Amino acid sequence: MTLRIIVVTDHAHINGGLAKVAIDSAKGFARRGYRVDYFSAVGPVEPSLTEAGVTVTLLDQADVTSASSLARFGAQWLWNAAAEHGLARLLATCDPAETIVHVHGWAKALSPSIGRALRRSGLPVVHTLHEFYLACPNGGFYDYGAARNCDYKAMSLGCIAHNCDSRGYHRKLMRVGRHALMLYGSGLYETARHLISISKLQREVIAPYMSRDAVFYEVGNPIDVADLGPKGDHAPGDFVFVGRLSAEKGPRYFAEAARLAGVTPVFVGDGPEREALEKEFAEAKFLGWRSPPEVRAALRAARALVFPSVWYEGQPLTVYESLALGTPVIVSDLCAGREAVVDGETGIWFKSANAQSLAAAIARLEDDGVARRMAEAAYARYWAAPLTLDRHLDSVAAVYDKVQSHWRAA
Repeated sequence: MTLRIIVVTDHAHINGGLAKVAIDSAKGFARRGYRVDYFSAVGPVEPSLTEAGVTVTLLDQADVTSASSLARFGAQWLWNAAAEHGLARLLATCDPAETIVHVHGWAKALSPSIGRALRRSGLPVVHTLHEFYLACPNGGFYDYGAARNCDYKAMSLGCIAHNCDSRGYHRKLMRVGRHALMLYGSGLYETARHLISISKLQREVIAPYMSRDAVFYEVGNPIDVADLGPKGDHAPGDFVFVGRLSAEKGPRYFAEAARLAGVTPVFVGDGPEREALEKEFAEAKFLGWRSPPEVRAALRAARALVFPSVWYEGQPLTVYESLALGTPVIVSDLCAGREAVVDGETGIWFKSANAQSLAAAIARLEDDGVARRMAEAAYARYWAAPLTLDRHLDSVAAVYDKVQSHWRAA
């Protein structure tokens, strides 16, 4: 029997980590001889999907960033009828005994409507938790107004009354309405019984919101990085931030801490915080977005990656890339990136949202001997068990076997 895998996600091209994992795993399984379908709302289609033998069903719709009319897109965002019917047609061609449906993402374009098609199909389903939309209306347990993690229980009266949205309370109420549809009107929540989490922290955060009979499987995302060998004795470089310059990523804490420690912070990336940071921290270097090879070169040359995120995050890939390149990581103790860093060995944990704590960590790594020792340990520990695509596919295939076993026993 050749297993048929139906990959369901918002985008058919790589626009971030979620789409990259969905696309890379779809191609990987197709090359292993599986029959793979890729169902998506937003194009264009990544050419390498079809080159790998993946059958793509594209609705050719917009997402929130590309919609010409936000009013019209609002209806799709709440309930995408075309996605429901299109997915239902695809699933009707599947043999339940030989099929697994793997949902990677639905919150940007597909909407909760896909739950109705999933539930009615009777097919075994697994969800990868790239974020927290199955539990939290804004998907991140993050309060954008307060620029910190949210203290409210999702969908409690306090949650509903509080504006945590970056665009205003009207948008928060739309999120609450859509979340209620997901929970009670779509069947999507009911299909979330087999869940792939990408970190221990993610499971801890989301488990209280899921069904008591939900089964969790921890599978890390693959890291696309080459083994360049240990750094050797070259001089440690700068302290570097890589990513979007937005409040939840914590760039301001890095800039403040660098000033306290007397070092020059280097920012690779762009975002809404850049203009204000440039005005306030004239000593900082802002390099803007760089190509993936340029980012890897910057990480390889860095003394340390500084990852000051002030929200949970699932599995920040930049942290793993840095370690694989032999660069230690200074990481917030709040986010899941801490799970990749052995405190005091391959990097340093610091107290989240605390510039003084981050400055102290930076000061420790200013010592060239400490920086070199941690660089050697970072490289050795990562490559002792690298997160390759093949290892990822092996782990996901094992999950598929278990999900099908549960489905047959039900």
